[in-house]
Amino acid sequence: MSEKLVIITGANSGIGKETALKFARAGDTVIMACRNLEKSKKVQDEIIAASKNDSILLMQLDMSSFDSIKSFADEFINKFPKLDILINNAAYFNHGEDYRLTADNIEITFATNAVGPFLLIHLLQNHLKKSDDARVLNASSNIIKHFFSPKKEIDFNNLQGITDSKYKHSVYTCYRNSKMAFLMLTFKMARDFAETGIKFYSLQINGARMSKETLKKFKPGWRIIARIQNLFFPPAEFMATNYFEICTSAKFRNETGIHLNHKLEIMKPGPEKPSIKHIRGTEYYPAYAEKETIQNKIWNFCQSATNNYMN
Repeated sequence: MSEKLVIITGANSGIGKETALKFARAGDTVIMACRNLEKSKKVQDEIIAASKNDSILLMQLDMSSFDSIKSFADEFINKFPKLDILINNAAYFNHGEDYRLTADNIEITFATNAVGPFLLIHLLQNHLKKSDDARVLNASSNIIKHFFSPKKEIDFNNLQGITDSKYKHSVYTCYRNSKMAFLMLTFKMARDFAETGIKFYSLQINGARMSKETLKKFKPGWRIIARIQNLFFPPAEFMATNYFEICTSAKFRNETGIHLNHKLEIMKPGPEKPSIKHIRGTEYYPAYAEKETIQNKIWNFCQSATNNYMN
């Protein structure tokens, strides 16, 4: 077995694919945890050919499904003695989609981007503990900047069906809520897992150039907007390099519970009343993320939703 054993969710395109290639070229064993195996097999073959590393393995994982997450974790635990690096890269964001619940009765964006990773981390925690340098990297987004507004809060009322008659569905809002929840879970996990030696990191992604395959997923009107955005986004390799650095560099070995910007600088919570400097810059994240009462509420929601799947 290679020096490091790495799981990357959503490793068949974009940042995930480029990150898998980086670890492959470093000689590590990479588990590509992907939902679409047919599409992913082609990418797996490309990475093996480009890296000359045969230890690139493909396993089925749908982060919106608790059954899938449990099956993946059980299979991984049975096959491998430990886990060094877990990169929660997969995310759900479907422009123009109507409100949708998963089979587990949770709004699909929140299920995929927050609750699913919560379950996966807990199921793999014992294997992470066996590593002498266990690191968990959670992909965040600059969409959380909306929480600089004191009016913005995570909507807990409509996560398991629309219960509010005034609710107006927005995929954008769902994504924003899920990414803030994921950051808050990162902070809480860093505290709760402190004695285990497992380190937790969050990286704020400002956007990455989307592949042709990803653009095809957008509805026609949204696809035009996405293509325009693509002109201003850095290539996926840029953030993949950051993923690799966070998960391997000695610089971050003794850090945990940190949120990093694209320059790999540790960000700080902004003031309760932020200025334009705080909102537009890359040094600060919204103070909302520090609210432990909300962190606990998210944690309790995730724990209640996934309790039947815990070991």
